[in-house]
Amino acid sequence: MFYWLIELSNTFPGFGAFRTVLNVFRYITFRTGGAIVTGALFVFLFGPWIIDHLRIRQGKGQPIRTDGPQSHLAKKGTPTMGGLMILSGLTVGTVLWANPLNPYVWIVLAVTLGFGFVGFYDDYLKVTKQTTTGFGSKLRLLIEAVIALVACYALVRLNRDPASTALTIPFLKDTVLHFGWFFVVFGAFVIVGSGNAVNLTDGLDGLAIVPVMIATASFAMIAYLTGNLVFADYLQIKYVAGTGELAVLCGALLGAGLGFLWFNAPPASIFMGDTGSLALGGMLGAIAVAVKHEIVLAVIGGLFVLEAVSVIVQVVSFKLTGKRVFRMAPIHHHFEQKGWTEPQIVIRFWIISVMLALAGLSTLKLR
Repeated sequence: MFYWLIELSNTFPGFGAFRTVLNVFRYITFRTGGAIVTGALFVFLFGPWIIDHLRIRQGKGQPIRTDGPQSHLAKKGTPTMGGLMILSGLTVGTVLWANPLNPYVWIVLAVTLGFGFVGFYDDYLKVTKQTTTGFGSKLRLLIEAVIALVACYALVRLNRDPASTALTIPFLKDTVLHFGWFFVVFGAFVIVGSGNAVNLTDGLDGLAIVPVMIATASFAMIAYLTGNLVFADYLQIKYVAGTGELAVLCGALLGAGLGFLWFNAPPASIFMGDTGSLALGGMLGAIAVAVKHEIVLAVIGGLFVLEAVSVIVQVVSFKLTGKRVFRMAPIHHHFEQKGWTEPQIVIRFWIISVMLALAGLSTLKLR
């Protein structure tokens, strides 16, 4: 609608007085701000209704692991699938404020909603069967991989530059690794890995959503700079035309995330569930691939990497030696078993996320 009004003001002399006001809608920064406000307001307004609806439909709520920390048993009955709130606010904010002609927006949004659907079905099985396991992990990973492969293929075809299949190395401005079409597989690995890493992080009230918002804010800046020829040239980073519009998508997620945090703050009224964590992780991975900052994602999202590695180390160690490295995995449960309170773990992990985000953003200039 905004683009139509702008064109209308340029076509008809009578609308010339509105041209200056309407022109602000051309700016990505303005529309990103609008997306933040829209996403937040949507979740604030419709969040209570969604929570009540899910509580009635789910009955007993999300099943709680009996072998986990005993403090979690008090959360029994809390509804899950809170990711529906985030995805709703994200979609509304994106549709209203992003440029509908930009293919990057639709590719990343498709990955987000695709992963969200996978997570939703997993949550649905957990709630209806009252079990902590959803459908088979191999099948779930296969579906995620197919979505990611299609998205990466589309991104490579969209950006016909030879560098679209190359991996840039942070801090080294002239060093790239040319993968050819194997980059599609590598990109899919980044997206699937990111989705599942965020999924593993979502274990305490507010633990996942704030680091996701921190990483999203960082990639909003990276997307804006990468999509701007002047800034990209100044910072000596790879310029990818059109990716600046992804900042609007990030803004919508920031707003929706703030609204969700209002209800997810301890004690949580609703859990994000796989519906949200898989979708948001997949979205971060897709944006990183689109803007050619895959390695930077591992730095900014280092907390998610740590959570995923802790699970891998725990499983491998137990299978090979019969011993556990951590008292419980993912690692946030390890600290719970050591006596840290839930607010201590959550806030300290937030601090780590901020520090990692600053480290990741520093790679834009230190080259």
